[in-house]
Amino acid sequence: MSAGRYSGGLQAAIFDWAGTTVDFGCLAPVQAFLAVFASRGLTITAAQARLPMGLHKRDHIRAITSMDEVASAWQHRFGKPCSEADIEQLYHDFVPAQLSCLAAHTALIPGALELVTELRRRGLRIGSTTGYAAEMMAVVAPAARALGYAPDCVICASDVTVGRPAPFMCFANAERLRVYPMAAVVKIGDTVADVEEGLNAGAWTIALAACGNEVGLSERELAELPAAERSARIAAARARLSAAGAHYVVDFPTDCLPIIDEIQSCLRSGERP
Repeated sequence: MSAGRYSGGLQAAIFDWAGTTVDFGCLAPVQAFLAVFASRGLTITAAQARLPMGLHKRDHIRAITSMDEVASAWQHRFGKPCSEADIEQLYHDFVPAQLSCLAAHTALIPGALELVTELRRRGLRIGSTTGYAAEMMAVVAPAARALGYAPDCVICASDVTVGRPAPFMCFANAERLRVYPMAAVVKIGDTVADVEEGLNAGAWTIALAACGNEVGLSERELAELPAAERSARIAAARARLSAAGAHYVVDFPTDCLPIIDEIQSCLRSGERP
C-alpha cells in the first residue's frame, strides 16, 4: 500500500446484499438461474450458475451462456449460438423466476445487523450495492428493513450504466452519502465481482468467505458438514477471494470489526488501499 495525503478515518462501509447481509449462502439467484435454463431444456450446474455471481443479472446470464459447456449445449439444442436476443429473452424470463423465490431468502446473515449497528455507532455511514435490479430490491429491502437492517443508500445494478466489476455503484454510494475520498470507504462482499468492484473504486475491500457465494451452502448445510470438509471448502473460498485481490478475507460478518480497526490504523498512518 502506498502512502497518500488522506489521513482521516473510514467514513462509510458499502455492503453487498445476498451472501453478505441477507440470504446465507447466496441461494436465491442460483435457484432462478437453474430454473430459467431448465425452461429451455438445458441443465446447468450450481457451480456454473455461481461463477459470475455479483454481476448484473443480464451480464450474469451472458457469462453463463459464454461458458464452453453451456455454449455447446445451446448450439446442440437450438442449432445456433446463443444470441443477444436470446440473452435478453432469458433475462426477461429470469426476472419473474427471481422474484418468485426472493421472499424466502431475505433472512439476515448472523452478525450482519450487529456489525452495521456498531459501525453506525462509530460514525460510519452504511451504503449498499447489488447485482439485483430495482424490482428485485423492492422485495429484498423492505423485508430486511422489517428485521432492522436499512442501509442509508441502496444502489442497484439497474441504477448505473455499467454494473460490477465497474466501480460505478460504489461511486453512486459515495456521492449520495457525501463521502470522499474513496480511501475512506470499505467495500464488504462475498463474490469476486464484489472485490473487483471495490478495488476498481479505490476502496478497501473485505471479502466474506464462509457465508456467501463461494461456499454456497445454507447456514444449516454448512454446520452439518464434517469438520474437515467444512474447513476445506471455506479455505478454497478464501483462496479464490484472496486471489481476486481482496485486501482482507474473513469468514463471517462477525469477523469484520478487527479488520475495520486495522484499516483505521492504516488510514491514520497515511496509507491508502
